[in-house]
Amino acid sequence: MSDLPSISDLMKKKPAASAAGVGAVKKDKDEPLVDQSVTGKFAKKMEKIGEKEREVQAKRFASKIGVPHIDLEKFPVSQNALRMVQEEEARSTGAVCFYVEGEQFRLGVLDPQKPEVKQLFDRIAQENNKNGAIYVISKHSFDKVIKLYATLPTVQVVSKDVKISAEDLEQVGGDITDFESLQKLIDGKSTTDLVTYIMGASVKMGVSDVHVEAEEGQIVVRFRVDGILHDVANIPKESFKKLVSRVKLLASLKLNITDKPQDGRFTIKIKEGDVDIRVSTMPTVYGESIVMRLLRQNRKGISLDSLGFRESAYNILVNQIKRPNGMVITTGPTGSGKTTTLYAVMFMLNNPDVKIITLEDPVEYRMEGINQSQIDKSKDYTFAKGLKSILRQDPDICMVGEIRDLETAEIAIQASLTGHLMLSTLHTNSAAGAIARFVSMGVKPFLLAPALNVVLGQRLVRKLCEKCKESHTLSPEEQEKVNQIIEGMPEKEKEEVKGAEIKFYKSKGCKEECNGLGYKGRVGVYEVLQIDKEIEGMIQEGKVSESDIQQVAISKGMTTMVQDGILKAVKGITSLEEVFRVSE
Repeated sequence: MSDLPSISDLMKKKPAASAAGVGAVKKDKDEPLVDQSVTGKFAKKMEKIGEKEREVQAKRFASKIGVPHIDLEKFPVSQNALRMVQEEEARSTGAVCFYVEGEQFRLGVLDPQKPEVKQLFDRIAQENNKNGAIYVISKHSFDKVIKLYATLPTVQVVSKDVKISAEDLEQVGGDITDFESLQKLIDGKSTTDLVTYIMGASVKMGVSDVHVEAEEGQIVVRFRVDGILHDVANIPKESFKKLVSRVKLLASLKLNITDKPQDGRFTIKIKEGDVDIRVSTMPTVYGESIVMRLLRQNRKGISLDSLGFRESAYNILVNQIKRPNGMVITTGPTGSGKTTTLYAVMFMLNNPDVKIITLEDPVEYRMEGINQSQIDKSKDYTFAKGLKSILRQDPDICMVGEIRDLETAEIAIQASLTGHLMLSTLHTNSAAGAIARFVSMGVKPFLLAPALNVVLGQRLVRKLCEKCKESHTLSPEEQEKVNQIIEGMPEKEKEEVKGAEIKFYKSKGCKEECNGLGYKGRVGVYEVLQIDKEIEGMIQEGKVSESDIQQVAISKGMTTMVQDGILKAVKGITSLEEVFRVSE
């Protein structure tokens, strides 16, 4: 058996010529002896068998020298890992980096015994302050990774930070007056310039999210301004793949993964302060869709009194957050400003004599003097497990980004009952709805009632552009609807409205201030539900109906979100249309 030739020997061996004689079949010289399609399939099959045998040989070699083996045939290699070793050095040493994450990296090498490999490994470990390991790989795996270098954009980036110069921003700001001007600006630009101008324009125009979406006939760039999406430009389809690769490179995403969602981030460095860009990619039928969220880090602090609270609501909230323990909950849909409100609360409470720890998904804004932690589901670091950990850090105040399940809710309630002030959010339509949501999770009412201090319901409405707003006459239907809302207001607010000439406003849009949108900036509309003795008793008795609790709170003087919106519309802060858009 040992004398039998190996598969690789058989693949190298040339077929012997047929001997003429008895049994020989003479063919015409133009007629093939074997079907070429069959030959091609056979060759591919033999090539696969050869690859498997070489993988086995690499595994045996690894076992012989005491080094682990890995097959990189289907292993997703990130662009960050590729950049750890330059292509020329990879080819000369027979070594590639196939994994890098946190403080760890992994090299795949053809021969770990080469001195050049040891030098490369030590240099990467020292220069990047990382711990690494070496694996033996086959020539097939090595060639597979080497091919990935060709997918990297030609632009070389020395770090994840995109430095948009002051000159670039000045050019963007000077040339852009509305969305139409952005299209003219980016026409004919290279991929690198395209990203720079899109991001520069988004920073200048106060955009919260940039969407790049592949459609059947075009690539559309959309900006979300004050919560509303606007189409701003089209990109040639031939530039789209390069644009996706450029963004992936900046955000440290895997270039060779196009059929699964990915998340990453990078930073724009400008003189006004860093802007963190949170990147999300998702496969669609026409190509990958990209969404980039802009998180501006130049905010020195968000003041609670700048968010739009009425005086009575503001005083209730301040009194409750100054208590040493209990729960403060903000409610509303995604994008209603819940986290911003909690950041403003923490900014007010952030003093040297208190310890504040947050648990967020993700950390949106960095605040000095506060310990901020980000959950990581891939490492089983969830809200519930993270909350258990931060409570062992002896905090005075805890902020949990969202209460999503019973385990997190129970830990938060127990913490609030044992001397901690807990801040968190829930996805409900109103402040009163938060109580029913807790109970539906399985929280015991007799624990929930004494734990809750105050619950906020909130929405964000766009503010009218001060330059182009003008008075607006309501239709009979609108007037009747407004009158009904005013009649349901607490007496103090009702007298305030009835004692003044009621005017409502709209904006036609101007290029000078609002880019033709008619609105600029946003403000909150709120309802503040204080858990007093009567409502606490209702919860303990199991009377947690949203409508019942809402009715009791209104009877005690709570202004609802829609009422708060009407009061802001009367003052010319927003339009009636905006109030009804977010509250119905």
